[in-house]
Amino acid sequence: MAGEPLLLDETVRRKLDSLGLVARHVRAGVMKGDRRSRKRGVSVEFADYRNYVPGDDLRRLDWNVYARSERSVIKLMEDEEDLAVHIIVDASASMDFPNDIDGAGFNKLLFAKRLAAGLAYVSLGENDRLTISTLNDLDAFGPSRGRQHTVRMLRYLHGVEGRGETDLDSLLSSYAAKAARPGLLFLISDLFSASGFATGLSKLASRGYEIVVVHVLSPDEVEPTVAGDLRLVDSETGNVQEVSLDAGLMALYRQRLEQWRSDIRAQCMRRDAVYVAACTDTPWERVVLQDLRRAGVVR
Repeated sequence: MAGEPLLLDETVRRKLDSLGLVARHVRAGVMKGDRRSRKRGVSVEFADYRNYVPGDDLRRLDWNVYARSERSVIKLMEDEEDLAVHIIVDASASMDFPNDIDGAGFNKLLFAKRLAAGLAYVSLGENDRLTISTLNDLDAFGPSRGRQHTVRMLRYLHGVEGRGETDLDSLLSSYAAKAARPGLLFLISDLFSASGFATGLSKLASRGYEIVVVHVLSPDEVEPTVAGDLRLVDSETGNVQEVSLDAGLMALYRQRLEQWRSDIRAQCMRRDAVYVAACTDTPWERVVLQDLRRAGVVR
């Protein structure tokens, strides 16, 4: 990974070490397993089995079951909760903007990858069942548990590149249909999708996912600094639009942008999803340490 932008430096990592992710509504029978519950007064008794996943504590293997059937299963205890964490990074071409991915600029995909790395690091530290996906790629990270998978997780995210057009609605709907373990799901995206994403969110919510949408935009998208006669090219479709950007059009742009964000926030609220607006000119860790803490997703 030499020469590539650093995703997770040691200073930020230390700030994340004591954090954990919180599911607001733990669903019985879905999220039991390795995560140590903070509830008191509950006896520690055997509850069930689940299949072994790389990263599980080998001391929890039931060797009697293995001897009888050669199945690797983990014992579940009644006072433990297993949280499935899904992190979806939008890796469409529009996310690779601005294209100064040197670690110092405001590239949306780099911001998203760093945020995903931070959330994944917290999740692995809590022994959650972590999966990372880009939707438009068959490869995914996980499901994995434990900090021993940190380097592999970072390698996966370093390999993520922005390309192509993303139909968020269709891809989120497909993810809801095929994923075996609903849980806490983070969608990190600029939400530039002609099809929208509301139907996909609805299907995720109906499957039992608790959804957090981190809406990532660059400073140039929030407050364009260009003016005059412009030739704009859609980074995903290649469509061209010629405009004359003056003060009146800029005022209309700001109004439409705010309305768009408000509409997205309302759509998230209707599905009991958390919405966080993020701009890449602010440190990515602020989303974790401040925004998601305020929302009760991080403790």
